[in-house]
Amino acid sequence: MIAVLEWLSATAPAVALRRSATLYMFVNAAHILAIGLLVGAILPLDLRLAGFFRKVPAQIIAPFLSRAAGVGLAAAILTGFGLFSVRAVEYAANPAFLAKLALIGFGLLNLLAVYLGQGWKTLTTSGRIRPGLRFSAALSAASWIAALLAGRWIGFL
Repeated sequence: MIAVLEWLSATAPAVALRRSATLYMFVNAAHILAIGLLVGAILPLDLRLAGFFRKVPAQIIAPFLSRAAGVGLAAAILTGFGLFSVRAVEYAANPAFLAKLALIGFGLLNLLAVYLGQGWKTLTTSGRIRPGLRFSAALSAASWIAALLAGRWIGFL
């Protein structure tokens, strides 16, 4: 495993990021913007599905916010992989990074469970958000906030 991580750190993109403070800054800024899009879209959706902001029609905002969160997630993964490649061996041993990966994985598993359970497409039972979907929304909000905090924690270990 160490050999794969060392190889990743020696690839041309990783070396370019290490050698150019400007390039690293742009990728880092793109990562922050992607996380902002992800969390900025998923939290309002999760809060609405969990029972807050009841005057906002969930059926109207859910498709847009879920797609925006998906774009943010894809961009965060892409830019995060680039940032990881710069110091892959060190990050792979960082407990905060490992916690972040676990929390992202949990958030994605929760998303998969919601999607397989028909997700927001069948939001209501007799005009109310289904209790299982409310619970999944609360788990989603908690896992993405925790992943964000774990990401910030990486630099302190």
